[in-house]
Amino acid sequence: MKRIILGMVACTFTFSSFAAEMMSQKNFEKVKDQYVEVGNISTSGETSTADAKAELSKKADEKGGDIYVLTSGNTNNKIHGNAVVYKKK
Repeated sequence: MKRIILGMVACTFTFSSFAAEMMSQKNFEKVKDQYVEVGNISTSGETSTADAKAELSKKADEKGGDIYVLTSGNTNNKIHGNAVVYKKK
């Protein structure tokens, strides 16, 4: 039983290490020549910034992206966010 639990934990960390990461616009400007745009993503109705970030990361992963750059956000009552997804060339 311990082996199964340890295997599940290891898989969780393995998969999460490949999750697309948010990058600030300022930092992206320094490395933008290394990336190509693959699409736009958005989230709405999240109740925390952590949930919104997780949702954006998941959507960026689904598009094959390595990073995403937040282009807009709103925290009135529910959290909304838009981002551009990029992957390494």
